[in-house]
Formats: sequence, C-alpha cells, structure tokens
Amino acid sequence: MESENEKETGAPSFFSVLGSVLASMFGVQSNRKREQDFTHGKPSQYIIIGLLVTVMFILTIWGLVSIVMKLAGV
Repeated sequence: MESENEKETGAPSFFSVLGSVLASMFGVQSNRKREQDFTHGKPSQYIIIGLLVTVMFILTIWGLVSIVMKLAGV
C-alpha cells in the first residue's frame, strides 16, 4: 500500500519507514519490502528512526520495571 509520495518519487513516507523498522525489529520484514527499502530509501532515515524506536523501547521497559518494582514494595 503505497502513498502518493511513494508513487511519484519512489521515496518512502515516514510511516512506511517506521513500519519497515518495526517489522525488521521483530524479524518479519518481507523480502519485497526489504528490497524496496534498499532501492528507494535513504539509510539516514532508517538509522534515525531505528535509534528513536530503540530508545522508546528501552524507556518503556525501564518504566514498566520501575512501576512493577514500586508495586512490589522494593
């Protein structure tokens, strides 16, 4: 499902890059989508969004562990 921007320029949208990063983090990226990412996407987009998603994941886990520890009385 490509957006108008992807159809015209071949450049992936923000949500397309985010979807690719999330799929690759779970290891479910399709071969067709991976090839499209490598041919049309800029590496800097994937690196920046990948780092942001990783930081958000770490902060979420840290927050959940802090809440559980407080509830456990530790």
